[in-house]
Amino acid sequence: MSPAGAPVSGGPVSTGKDTRPAITIALPKGRTLGPVSKLFERAGMTGDAGTTLASALDDNNRALVRRARLGSHLVHLLLLKPDDVPTYVEYGTADLGVCGRDVLAEREIDAYHPVDLALGRCRLVVAGRVGESLDTTTRMPRIATKYPRTAARHFARRGVQVEIVNVHSSVELAPLTGLADVIVDLVETGATLAQNGLEVKEEILAVSTLLIANRASYKLRSEPISALVRSLRSVLNA
Repeated sequence: MSPAGAPVSGGPVSTGKDTRPAITIALPKGRTLGPVSKLFERAGMTGDAGTTLASALDDNNRALVRRARLGSHLVHLLLLKPDDVPTYVEYGTADLGVCGRDVLAEREIDAYHPVDLALGRCRLVVAGRVGESLDTTTRMPRIATKYPRTAARHFARRGVQVEIVNVHSSVELAPLTGLADVIVDLVETGATLAQNGLEVKEEILAVSTLLIANRASYKLRSEPISALVRSLRSVLNA
């Protein structure tokens, strides 16, 4: 495991002296990357050598490590699957990361989250068939979800013992086919639930995209991290 701030193997290599990043940031690949890159660019981050950050994060480039600048600081950007971002931050391979509150809660990662980026707002909910209540008295309910830890904790707080069924796509099918009694899943508008005869029964967690920080890095690399945090807060409060 590379310590935070060490050159990342496999990434772009400079022939000059400036090869060690001031900070390393883990970014999620996928639809969140575009809005995040625009927000970071507004906060003063650019591509290396004066290019735009959008150019540095061009989809046509297959490199998983990209170089950027925050003022005079060199930044390495790691492109990861969203579920892997907290792991890189927790172990210090990345100083900062961008991930959803749902992922952070499910993974139970010990990290700071100094900025709510106000992107991807939605809710993690319990949902089931319209008009049907969950029977918790005569049998053990079955819960279909891709958030097994979060679901188990939620029902445990209510004193309800449940059976968790791991489902990773088309979770709404579970109550319709009898696989599960209810689901725990993300809901944005509720349209998909309604189209499948389901409704929200209760809300577990309000979800948005967070900037998270490794606890040691937050102290050891306070100058560039604090600069980015201040800039992001300023942009978000504008």
